[in-house]
Amino acid sequence: MSTPLRPRPTGWPIGSFGSYEDAQAAVDKLSDVQFPVQDLTIVGVDLMEVERVTGRLTWGRVIGGGALSGAWIGLFFGLLFGLLGGGFLTPLLLGMAIGVIFGIVSAAVPYAMSAGRRDFTSRTQIVAGRYDVLADPARAAEARDIIARSGLTRQAGSGG
Repeated sequence: MSTPLRPRPTGWPIGSFGSYEDAQAAVDKLSDVQFPVQDLTIVGVDLMEVERVTGRLTWGRVIGGGALSGAWIGLFFGLLFGLLGGGFLTPLLLGMAIGVIFGIVSAAVPYAMSAGRRDFTSRTQIVAGRYDVLADPARAAEARDIIARSGLTRQAGSGG
């Protein structure tokens, strides 16, 4: 049997935390007392994909965004050609103009083809319901006790 590309985490739970920052603080506390932190793993449990809608997508935003991204690409190539060629201003302006046109077309065509099926902008992220810290079984009790004494965990030893 082959080894999986992403092996499941192993170890015993030494603490369960409501945020990644709290789990990170627990690992940092263990590091401060010279605990071998290479034997620890932070595991996000109950993962959710969250898409936060950030605004309405309009033709103005599509064309403006395409023009802006195209202008940046055109600026880069214009500077490059300006440095390699004889003149500087002409390649810069020409590169930006071509970049703006290319950016508008490359943004407008997919938007027009979507026929209004997705008229909003959003950000997607993966979040966890909780974060468990796992330790090598040989040192798990010691790590759990250090975390408990530090007062960093509300659910010490919770595994599931």
